[in-house]
Amino acid sequence: MRIHSPGDDSQTGAYYGPESGTRWFGLWDGFFAVSYLITTVLLFLSNGSQVNHSVPIAALTLIVPWYAAVGRSLMVEGSYGPRNLVFAAVLVALFCLTTAFNLIGAFALFAVIPMLIMSLPMASAVALATVANLCPVLVVAFTGEDLGLSVLGILPISLLSIALSVLLGMWIKRVVRQSKERGLLIEELRRSRERVARLSHEAGISAERERLAREIHDTLAQGLTSIISLVQAAESEVREAPHQAVNHLSLAGRVAKESLAEARDFVAALTPPALRGGSLSQAVRRQAEGLVAETGLEVRCSVMGEEKSLPMAVSVVLLRTVQEAIANVRKHARQARTVDVIVVFDRDGVRLMVRDDGEGFTPDGTQEGYGLRGMQARVEEIDGVASVTSGPGRGTTVEVSVPVTAPTGEAVNG
Repeated sequence: MRIHSPGDDSQTGAYYGPESGTRWFGLWDGFFAVSYLITTVLLFLSNGSQVNHSVPIAALTLIVPWYAAVGRSLMVEGSYGPRNLVFAAVLVALFCLTTAFNLIGAFALFAVIPMLIMSLPMASAVALATVANLCPVLVVAFTGEDLGLSVLGILPISLLSIALSVLLGMWIKRVVRQSKERGLLIEELRRSRERVARLSHEAGISAERERLAREIHDTLAQGLTSIISLVQAAESEVREAPHQAVNHLSLAGRVAKESLAEARDFVAALTPPALRGGSLSQAVRRQAEGLVAETGLEVRCSVMGEEKSLPMAVSVVLLRTVQEAIANVRKHARQARTVDVIVVFDRDGVRLMVRDDGEGFTPDGTQEGYGLRGMQARVEEIDGVASVTSGPGRGTTVEVSVPVTAPTGEAVNG
């Protein structure tokens, strides 16, 4: 049977006490060695027969391998079991043998008492420590007349030694317990940090996947859709209207180049090509012109208010919103004749509206695909509000409102 100490983690099978205990066990080993050497020298220099020197020194020396082979591992592990009792019993027996042949051997108590306390539960340690402290009293009781000592003379010293042993035991147990608790806290902190790092890594991967998915949908997917539409239009016009077919193919090539540039840039998280060297309103107008060229719809693009510099993050989101809304017009707004694209700059921020007069739909969430959800997620990231208003026969309106307060030093779109 094995009784685990507080430093034992029964769930993982790991011992935290040994890791923290071995750091200061080197000091204890040094103290034990010094105590052994001093006691041995005192026994060697004491008066008495050869037996009074050799037997106690031999018994005291046997404590050293007994501690190294059995006791030290028990103390480091911090566990209690039958082996602990065997170690402690043999330790006390060797000490009593040392003291029985030479009372000078009582100096070994400085090493014996701490070993009992560190290897046994407190109650058992105090009991055996009391036996060890009373051993010199028994020696004096049987041989006191030869040594010139009396029991009443040495008994107070033994009682004081017992009291000090109890206090020492309580102090050592407290230090060991605090060391183990500290080891547990350090281990838990390490695990918590690893868990936080893993969750942060997973969250970063998820966020990056979401970003790439939105970018691919808003750039490559829409670009490929436009190219397919233009190529199909050119195929139908190549015989009857070759000039118009050439224009559509030229526009398809331009869209392909822009999509390639977008693909390279969103991987590097750079400014979209449409916003380089121009303002948001210019980029929006180019998107409207592209819709006209591809579909022939009447697209009215207007900018209201005094255009102002916007943070690049806001400009990118608004541009992606326009691209998504125009892509939805191209794919879903059947029977549409006109499209209004309106950008409004006011004192509180900027508003964007894309409205078509197509057949519309019932906005119950079933027809909202990844594009609309991605658009709303983008707008929420910059503290904006996005709404989609539609109805059968009433067209569709996508509206985004973003408060703008450009932080100091943040890049803005001019």
